[in-house]
Amino acid sequence: MQLAIPAILLNTALGAGLGFAGGLLGIGGGLIAIPMLAWLYGMDQHLAQGTALVMIAPNVLIGFYRYHQKHRIDLRAVAAISVFSMIAAYVSGRLASGIDAALLRIAFALFLLALGLYFGLDLLRRRLAGKGAAASPSPPAPRAPRELSSASLPMLGIASGAMSGIFTIGGGLVVVPALVGLFRMEQTRAQGMALALVVPSSLIALFAYAQGQHVAWAIGLPMAVGGIASVSAGVALAHRFPPARLRLLFCAVLVGTAVTMLVEARPF
Repeated sequence: MQLAIPAILLNTALGAGLGFAGGLLGIGGGLIAIPMLAWLYGMDQHLAQGTALVMIAPNVLIGFYRYHQKHRIDLRAVAAISVFSMIAAYVSGRLASGIDAALLRIAFALFLLALGLYFGLDLLRRRLAGKGAAASPSPPAPRAPRELSSASLPMLGIASGAMSGIFTIGGGLVVVPALVGLFRMEQTRAQGMALALVVPSSLIALFAYAQGQHVAWAIGLPMAVGGIASVSAGVALAHRFPPARLRLLFCAVLVGTAVTMLVEARPF
């Protein structure tokens, strides 16, 4: 697919906007890129996911580096999780290539909706708990983060890799709620660790989608250039947001994207 100069500039600008959003939310921009590519270019779910990966791969690498500058991330834990993540990403990416594109789109939207509702309910629970603690004569001390146990690392890796392979951006969306909800990690640190996990699995998933001829390189490469230029600004803004507001924004993007995709879905 060959594109004219205006189309290349448009895709670069689109990538810049998506890269900024991805840096802000810690998801590499793919969450919004996939439905956007389907809407702009009429891509089926396979082609949209594979093309989005071209932009996601460098974005998550840069985003992780910027988050790591703010929060020192346990790279040994990331490496342990990544081994399982890469294997699961390749296997699930190959399997996803054979799934009906319309069915995959519906599954993707339902996956986002479920995560968004979970994240929203968890945020509501935390807010209600905070109000109750404030009204108490002796409010309890904030709960300390839990250590990532050796038993939890393979499970996080498999979940992250499987979702990255099937939905291309699912890995980070699984890891962030797990780290915040189960391990009480602060939002920005969880987003940085999620990006670290998505780096290898996104590269593996891109390789799998490319093997299945589900990548439009002429569109994906200019988007990648735009994302590389803007992702750092998104990360910088994320660290200025109050944690609760950032979680609320994360939740709203998940639910909004899911609802939009379900409304536009065609019968299959």
